[in-house]
Formats: sequence, C-alpha cells, structure tokens
Amino acid sequence: MLWIGIGGMVMFFAGLTSAYIVRKSEGNWQEFELPNWFLYSFILVIFSSLFVIIAKKRFHKRLPYQQLILVSVVLGLLFSLSQFLGWNELVQNGIYFTGEGSNPSGSFLYVLTLAHLLHLIAGLISLLVGYFNSISNKYTIEDHLGLDLIFTFWHFLTILWVYLYLFLVFI
Repeated sequence: MLWIGIGGMVMFFAGLTSAYIVRKSEGNWQEFELPNWFLYSFILVIFSSLFVIIAKKRFHKRLPYQQLILVSVVLGLLFSLSQFLGWNELVQNGIYFTGEGSNPSGSFLYVLTLAHLLHLIAGLISLLVGYFNSISNKYTIEDHLGLDLIFTFWHFLTILWVYLYLFLVFI
C-alpha cells in the first residue's frame, strides 16, 4: 500500500513540475533567487534521513535506536520551520502566492513547497508513531514491517525534497 501511495505522490509532483516547465516557457515569468532557507531545509532533511539510516542499522544490531528517530523528528520540525522562514523571506522580497503583485513563478514555488510540506507533516506523524511504538518495544527483529515502512516513507520524502530543490535551482 505504501508503494501505491508513493507512486501517487510521484505522479502528483511530476504533474506539478511539468506544469511549472510548461508555464515557464509561456513567458511572463519572474526570475528570483531562492531564499537560503530552502538550502538549509535541504541540508536538514538530508541529515534527518541519515539519522533514520543509523537508527535502522542500530535496530538490526539490537542497539538502542529510539532516540535517533526522535532526532529525525526534530530535524523534520526544523525543516518545517525553515520552509516558513523561506516563505517569509519571499514575501519580504515581494514574491507573493496570489493577489496583486503575484507572478506564476512565485505561485508555483509556494504550491510545490507547501505540497511537499503537507506530505512531510504526514511523515513526521509517521515517525512519531514509530518512535512511540519503538519505546513501547512493539518492534522485534522478527516483526518490524511498520518501522521499515515508516523509514521508507521518510526517505522518499527526503528524495522528493532533493528533487524539488534541485529542480527549483536549475530549471
């Protein structure tokens, strides 16, 4: 079921980024630099995924791993904060989502980043469920599918942000 959901998300974001490319080619496209906050969020989400990788390795070695999930949650929350700070900087620079003075380039940026953030919130909730299940010893070496699914979803969200960030920087 997770892979069907991931497939749907891939299609959703492929559609959005395709629309971005088509609309950009039509003209009336305001060029602007991304706020550094989006780069910081890129770094935060990479580190968050690294902590998930370490947590998974520690789990399989039967070493304490639960706090590493919590570190990933904190990094995910910092990612979310960096998104809001990036949007705030965009507004300060006159890049609006909608209304007078808005441009399709800014609107697409807000839609892409907000759509990702909404999915990331689902990932944070999943990580928290995984954390609470792990401190309750609900995962065993024989039965840890739930934890694997949560980690897979989180890595997908990381890969998705890497794609979106690089897309926004280079396209």
